[in-house]
Amino acid sequence: MTRHEVEKEMMQYRTIFPIVRLLDAGQVCGNAPVGEHCPCHEFWHRDTPCQNCISRQVMEDHTQRTKLEYMGRDLYQVTAVYREVDGAPCVLELIQPLDCDNLIDPENSDRLMSSVSGYHIKLYHDALTSCYNRRYYEDVIKNRSEPAGVAVLDLDDFKLYNDTYGHQAGDAALRTAVEVVRGCIRKSDHLIRYGGDEFLLVLPGIAQAAFVAKLERIRQQLHTAVVPGYTRLQISTSIGGVMSRPGESCEQAASRADRLMYQAKNHKNTVVTEDTAGTAAPSAAGRDRQARQNILIVDDSEMNRAILAEILGSDYNILEATNGQECLTMLDQYDTAIALILLDIVMPVMDGFEVLNTMNRNHRIEDIPVIMISSEDADTVVRRAYELGVSDYVSRPFDAGVVYRRVFNTIKLYAKQRRLISLVTSQIREKEKNTQMLISILSEAVEFRNGESGAHVLHIGTLTRHLLEHLTQKTDQYALTPEQKELIVMASSLHDIGKIAIDDAILNKPGRLTREEFDIMKRHTTIGAAMLDQLPRYRNEPLVRTAYEICRWHHERWDGRGYPDGLSGDQIPISAQVVAMADVYDALVSKRVYKDAYAPDVAVQMILHGDCGAFNPLLLDCLTDLQDTLQGRACRPRGVIPSACGRFFPVTLQPVSKNSVVKLPFCCLCAGLDWELCRKSPFSAAGCRFRLNSGA
Repeated sequence: MTRHEVEKEMMQYRTIFPIVRLLDAGQVCGNAPVGEHCPCHEFWHRDTPCQNCISRQVMEDHTQRTKLEYMGRDLYQVTAVYREVDGAPCVLELIQPLDCDNLIDPENSDRLMSSVSGYHIKLYHDALTSCYNRRYYEDVIKNRSEPAGVAVLDLDDFKLYNDTYGHQAGDAALRTAVEVVRGCIRKSDHLIRYGGDEFLLVLPGIAQAAFVAKLERIRQQLHTAVVPGYTRLQISTSIGGVMSRPGESCEQAASRADRLMYQAKNHKNTVVTEDTAGTAAPSAAGRDRQARQNILIVDDSEMNRAILAEILGSDYNILEATNGQECLTMLDQYDTAIALILLDIVMPVMDGFEVLNTMNRNHRIEDIPVIMISSEDADTVVRRAYELGVSDYVSRPFDAGVVYRRVFNTIKLYAKQRRLISLVTSQIREKEKNTQMLISILSEAVEFRNGESGAHVLHIGTLTRHLLEHLTQKTDQYALTPEQKELIVMASSLHDIGKIAIDDAILNKPGRLTREEFDIMKRHTTIGAAMLDQLPRYRNEPLVRTAYEICRWHHERWDGRGYPDGLSGDQIPISAQVVAMADVYDALVSKRVYKDAYAPDVAVQMILHGDCGAFNPLLLDCLTDLQDTLQGRACRPRGVIPSACGRFFPVTLQPVSKNSVVKLPFCCLCAGLDWELCRKSPFSAAGCRFRLNSGA
């Protein structure tokens, strides 16, 4: 159509439509102002194009479209028709105000406005994050050709969030990431959820320097962001960014940015732009965080090493070795700083299979992936390589694309495995910490009621750990795994939980207990065991069963003279045996309502000589080995000197006159007591009668 024909047509339309206007391609698809008679943005009282601009869509697909558009409380019907005027593409817009009072009653007008607005939000916004969705990209952004910075953001190892913490954690991480990015961009910028954990960022009219700075700011703030409810989850993102070229669509720019994003993935938590893409190195801020990964090429052929270095050298640091022995030397030097080994089979000095055997013996094959490179492709050779733990097998001659992709995928897989192990380990440690904290709170509550320091629980746990370590070094009779030893240490905190049911008057009595009172006190063993045994959901858990053994039998003795069941020897579970010795030792060296504290060496001698009951001879040997350690953890009471014979006895001293009683920390059968202290007392040691203190 000619210009004259179009204007004639517009005159006809104006008899029906109050507003008729003709827009060219620059006015619809660009930022240039529209016709003087009816400026688009001014008419709608907006500073930016409509999000659902049908004129832009008509310009792209050469169709006719109609929509309803609200401006305040006024409703308009807008029709856009494609026209070519003198060979140039144009859009004819026909705008008709609708009488809302006649079409829609006032009561439902707001409802319609809300419905139209809500439909638009649902149509173009992601339900989880509320940012723009892929449909918005396809309908609105994809074919734009305006100057803009375009970036692709991908959350690193996002699958691990879901696998380790659950999908709720993954959703929370996505929402947090969107909130952070929104806080860094303008209202006129577009944040689009491009895929599952991949986002497209379009920043119209931004300068290159500002664009790069903004991407780096986004990376930093994402890395320091806290995911609500998952404080240990750290977000990391790889970003590729480009400036759009003249006449280039957003789709084309996004494709270039996507390729740069995959370069950033080699380093993680990195921004790669066109300025840094040549070397595939991180941005300036990224370089101080992430060094390029090291690949060790082991091949006696200089040409093969050169080919592989050419394929991989732009993205990785290349180390080289000419034989297996040099490979092992470099492994000793770099250890896990080597991200991957490319290993030939046939080499002088030491071949590839010998290297693999050595790596299996020292377990390095578990931490450093190996890709075998060889012209040997016989099934037996390949099978043997995989049996020795190689991650992949690449045959010569090399295909550059295949080699690069296999190297990239293997390094990425091992990195994910290491991160998963780290996350799982941290999660387990956190649960163990929480469990131990709860156990400590409960046990210290019991100790507090008992008038004792909560340090008692800590001391028993420490000594239990020492005894178990020495015991497993001396003998494999009890075959305790590290996990079982840790369970015993943790469960030791609950050894006296049954005391919670003992009357305070008995529990905290300063003097000697009567027979009846002592019988009641002894019941704390069976009460504690019953409490644990009556936990229907947890009674069969290893921690609870171990705690049960300790609670019930930590007062049993090797010779069968303990309580409550009179068990002897190895009828007593080893867990209860060890905690029993730790409990007796700490009771001796601690001040109680019925006694003062004994010196560590004194306490050890008392246990060794059977003054506190009989113990497993192996455990007595362990206690002897620990004397120096124990001596270093406590001080001898003031006024006490070591004995010559080492035989100490807790006693109550009573004078011949029997007028009164004096309690000393301990006495001995040689000059082990500070005789100056005794000489100054009104009592003579020669006139004392000796008896065991019930508090011991």
